Amino acid sequence: MKTDQKTDADRFSDGARLLADIGSVNARFVLETRPGVFEAAAVLPCENYESLQDAIQAYMSSPAARAAGSSRVYHAAIAIGNPIDDDVIKMMNHHWSFSIEAMRIALGLDTLLVVNDFTALAMALPHLRPDQRQQVGAGTARDSGVIGLLGPGSGLGVSGMIPAGDRWIALGSEGGHVSFSPCDQREMDVLAFAWREMSRVSHVSAERMASGRGLELIYRALAERAGNTEEPSLPAAEVTSRALNGSCAVAVEAVECFCAILGSIAGNLAMTLGALGGIYIGGGIVPRLGPLLAKSQFRARFEEKGRLAGYLSQIPTYVITAEQPTFLGISAILAQKLKLANAGAPVLEKIRQARERMSQSEGKVADWVLKEPNAMLTLPIAEIAQRIGVSQPTVMRFCRSIGVQGLADFKLKLASGMTGGAITVAHAHVEMSDSDAELARKVLGNNASAALALRDMLDVKALTASIDMLRSAHRVELLSVGSARVVAEDMQQKLLHLGIVSSYFPDPQAQEMSAAMLTPNDVVLVVSRSGVRPELLKSVKIARACGARILAITNSNSPLAKLADVLLTLNHAEGNLNFVPMIVRLLQLMLLDILSVGLARRDSAQQAQSPQMGEEDGQHHGPRTNAKFKFSGHLE
Repeated sequence: MKTDQKTDADRFSDGARLLADIGSVNARFVLETRPGVFEAAAVLPCENYESLQDAIQAYMSSPAARAAGSSRVYHAAIAIGNPIDDDVIKMMNHHWSFSIEAMRIALGLDTLLVVNDFTALAMALPHLRPDQRQQVGAGTARDSGVIGLLGPGSGLGVSGMIPAGDRWIALGSEGGHVSFSPCDQREMDVLAFAWREMSRVSHVSAERMASGRGLELIYRALAERAGNTEEPSLPAAEVTSRALNGSCAVAVEAVECFCAILGSIAGNLAMTLGALGGIYIGGGIVPRLGPLLAKSQFRARFEEKGRLAGYLSQIPTYVITAEQPTFLGISAILAQKLKLANAGAPVLEKIRQARERMSQSEGKVADWVLKEPNAMLTLPIAEIAQRIGVSQPTVMRFCRSIGVQGLADFKLKLASGMTGGAITVAHAHVEMSDSDAELARKVLGNNASAALALRDMLDVKALTASIDMLRSAHRVELLSVGSARVVAEDMQQKLLHLGIVSSYFPDPQAQEMSAAMLTPNDVVLVVSRSGVRPELLKSVKIARACGARILAITNSNSPLAKLADVLLTLNHAEGNLNFVPMIVRLLQLMLLDILSVGLARRDSAQQAQSPQMGEEDGQHHGPRTNAKFKFSGHLE
């Protein structure tokens, strides 16, 4: 791996960083001792170890890793060929499975990131040196332009890199599974062959052609096309070998056809992303083709897009030639995460530095915090003290020993200083085997994850329209059934507190009767998780028939959503606790809180602009009474 002449002063102040690239056969490890400097590279066969944790511990205890500083590693990042959408990872092509958080604790790490290996490869692209890539054809990369990535290997990975200020955002994509489109008669014959092999399945993906098994399929199809019906099926490596030495005409044509197809796919990706920063080709196949790619129709087919040929001729295409580029990517991802802790020493490192100066009892608190930082964030002081076996004043003295005023201040600094895997906000399924501590961590984490997702996906125009609708309503009728009843009752209290006439009847029959008395000046606020309950839909239709406007908080694909004049979308699957709508109920309350504060702010701002305006000026704003509120960031 890469080495240079940097001194010890250039080493990371918080120790070396562990990087791993986990495949189905081998697990590759390095220690990043300085920015961009990888030492103690090792390849361990996966089959020799019962678990990934065993493999990591074996590597960390090796002489080479110890010499490079494995005894002081607090941050690690792992690239693995799996989707990463939960705390528990089950490898698709190996028997290993693990909990990210449990393994972080077991390894004594502050940070443990686990990312998809193709995302890691994408993150490596902006950091490649000119000698780590080979350009094929013309074109000049535009600075800070979007970058596209294709990775033909066992499958076809597709990604992109979007510049965002001083960092890059990697796109998650399943672009390899788009439909394959033939561009000439030969490719039409290959497609027809694929249909026959796949029992005439209509969808043949790009991955089915531009991958290792795709090269094998192309070889079989062209052998049949040439009349060589007795030609045995060959593995991709053998097809490539025969094409490189010219010993098999069918292999030569198969590689040429493969490269042409890849060129068309690359051109499609460049246009889709607007990839003026270039298209990069990685994976395990193309780098082995040597001069065959440059001699093929790859670049011609890349540019062969009719009126947009001139546009594509400006975009460069590169083959990645760097050794182990995945390590460059996960190094960049880890560095980006750790950069968030930029205000002096991170809190956990500060605790380690102060540990020797602490009393024995304060040291017990420090050791527990270093091992269980998430628990420190979520538990009250009484339970923290009980778990550690110290008094509550000892916990407070520990906080002051590292320069903070109290537990709340410490938790705030700890939360802002912890990064990456130390605080997880990804959704994690609750399992029957979970401990009470794990149960609490998952439920709180799932709520935080859902709240962040709601924040990022909230339709601001719909929110503004909702506030305007409620503000101008003569009367607000609330409709809900089932678990949302308590949410509706809470909102009715808020509306009354704001001086807005509102009503809510828990009984569905009473809801129908009340809906029948609405007028076009009224608004119906409907809250429903599923948006499919017949009794609720019946009341909504009665209200619509009376001319009332409908504001719905529900699933965007539901029948209720289709009846709404304004929709605040709330799409959230409860997972394996679907019978207990915990998170949806919390999100409903959050949305209603946003509406309430929005109404309070509007009225407060209006009063500030025209403090004397009222009934005597002939200004009427619905039937509000003297609202008992003042706006100061919260409702009173």
